[in-house]
Amino acid sequence: MQPLKIGITCYPTYGGSGVVATELGKALSERGHVIHFISYSLPFRLRTFSENIFYHEVDINTYPLFEYPPYSISLASKMAEVMCYEELDLVHVHYAIPHAISAFLAREIQRDRASLTHQCKEAKIVTTLHGTDITLVGNDPSLSGAVRLGINQSDMVTTVSDYLRKKTIEDFSPTCSIHVVKNFVDTTEFSRKADSERFRAAFATKDEHILIHLSNFRPLKRVKDVIRIFEKVHREIPSRLLLVGDGVERAEAEHLARDLKISDCVRFLGKQEAVVELLSIADVMLMPSESESFGLAALEAMSCGVPVVCSNIGGLPELVTHGFNGFLSEVGAIEAMASHVLHILDSRVRWETFSQNARQTALQFDTEQIVPIYEHLYHDVLAS
Repeated sequence: MQPLKIGITCYPTYGGSGVVATELGKALSERGHVIHFISYSLPFRLRTFSENIFYHEVDINTYPLFEYPPYSISLASKMAEVMCYEELDLVHVHYAIPHAISAFLAREIQRDRASLTHQCKEAKIVTTLHGTDITLVGNDPSLSGAVRLGINQSDMVTTVSDYLRKKTIEDFSPTCSIHVVKNFVDTTEFSRKADSERFRAAFATKDEHILIHLSNFRPLKRVKDVIRIFEKVHREIPSRLLLVGDGVERAEAEHLARDLKISDCVRFLGKQEAVVELLSIADVMLMPSESESFGLAALEAMSCGVPVVCSNIGGLPELVTHGFNGFLSEVGAIEAMASHVLHILDSRVRWETFSQNARQTALQFDTEQIVPIYEHLYHDVLAS
């Protein structure tokens, strides 16, 4: 396929959408495409140099008149500048608000500039919806119209799960078609490390099991449920809990662990770069969320051979098969989730079966399986 010049805009902080966007850009660059990241800071997973990757920082100017700096306008101006001067073929934005709206405005700026100079070719807009831009932000009446406009003004729209596609159509009745391109993982990088036992010794003894949870600790992640599930598991078997990430729910979760007198067995690790190393020592991943459009953290865990015990919501059933590579329960079903964890850990042979099944499932979502789908969609939209 012909190499393309692609702009990518995402939230550069911890979170599934930023991870997917950054990993997509890296994978595309390795396939010969030229990638221009446009954001207010460097995406946190953009750690290595590539001659095909460029970064453009959005300057957010402050004026006494503005109580809140107009980021979406600054982003649109920077997008338009990069579109024109780097001659982008398309801009792939992740999240409807504000990124799809900013891309639409950038294209209008680009068209206006072209009418004067006749030097700027028009870039196409591809928007990927990741979840809360539809299920949370999109449900806000003050923003729903903007979300729908961002969707309909895109040249192509994708969602990360069948669930999210259905939800988008139900809630917004878009005039454009929506394609499902599921999230992906580099299964070579995310694989259980052979020397993990040495690392494991820093957190647990040989006879203790390790449960893990990774998130941004927002209320919908139900981190306190994680603590309660672990408390019930810990009553029955020697175990430790690792919590990776940070956010508004951390303080309450720490208090709960102390109240339940299990704080000595719970480690709050904060934001971590060594995700693969931590997943490599885990026995079960807990994800009791009340909303997950896909569950990228679950996929990364499964790629490392970690079975997942999670809520039966959103896109998780498209990834986790009950009784095969993990278990699904109703939101808030703490007793059931604890029972599922104990069932997996009760037998080493059973755990190994679940672990192998988790890994085999993750291989279906490998980068090399998913990224070519995006490439084909890019060329389709450019040919239309």
